[in-house]
Amino acid sequence: MLETSARLLKLLSLLQVRRDWTGPELAGRLSVDVRTIRRDVDKLRSLGYPVTSLPGAAGGYQLGAGAELPPLLLDDDEAVAVAVGLRTAANGSVAGIEETSVRALTKLEQVLPARLRRRVQALQAHTTPLAAAGPTVDPETLTIIAAACRDHQQLRFTYAPTQGEPATRLAEPQGLVHTGRRWYLVAWDVSKEDWRTFRVDRITEEPTLAARFTPREPPAESLGEFVSRQVASSVYTHQAVLTIHAPMQAVAERTTPMSAALEPIDENSCLMRTGADALERIVWHLLFLGFEFDVHEPVELKDYIEVLAGRLRNAITVQE
Repeated sequence: MLETSARLLKLLSLLQVRRDWTGPELAGRLSVDVRTIRRDVDKLRSLGYPVTSLPGAAGGYQLGAGAELPPLLLDDDEAVAVAVGLRTAANGSVAGIEETSVRALTKLEQVLPARLRRRVQALQAHTTPLAAAGPTVDPETLTIIAAACRDHQQLRFTYAPTQGEPATRLAEPQGLVHTGRRWYLVAWDVSKEDWRTFRVDRITEEPTLAARFTPREPPAESLGEFVSRQVASSVYTHQAVLTIHAPMQAVAERTTPMSAALEPIDENSCLMRTGADALERIVWHLLFLGFEFDVHEPVELKDYIEVLAGRLRNAITVQE
């Protein structure tokens, strides 16, 4: 009986981890046969867990949404991770989620074992959160986008760009990227026939789901790196390309992924792509780095640096 109960708990945990499981997959994980899996699924259903059967030659199972939230099975590290995540969300950039996160965290801490509660409380006592300075986004919008990414469904939404009038966009969502201050959606723009980065806070209305699509090859191995390259230059009036005469790691320590996209050239230099709405901001950024650099583009940046260098020379010239 104890062995059966332990297996049921493990089965429920597996169903909560992944959306779909085939019978043979579950049987392999639990070291039983498929008939035992079917019996265990029936037992979970009798206990009120909405486990649905999936069609197909191999058969399959999915934990559906029920009238009540079933108990979550978390190991120690997962429980601490959830508590930390809720604590972070209480000071995050998702609109209206702060109070909800605090309520959920309070419930979780009430059922945590004492040893885990002390770990979470120690982290809370010695951490000072810095409130997000960026715009907030609607949690329902994030949920819809994430589900569309998972299920490969097109999204139709109204988007307000930095310049120009809001327009309806149809896109195939690839994934969400959170920089700590802003949320970005990476998606294939159907009308533009190209990959685009959309700021979620500029999606003015709740997105609607459209047709399913076949996933494309992602625009980069890492969506975070793709957004970094896009945001570091394309959204700004002035876009600069430079060679920095320093190892890429040293430059990365003095920049952020959102302020500069870096590519290694050799052990002692790297290519930087950055941007700003004013040329002087780019210059300030470069001077702050403290490394030698060569400007490749734009020409306006070279001219501005030349003018600025003349002013500095004049400032230290001793007048006779």
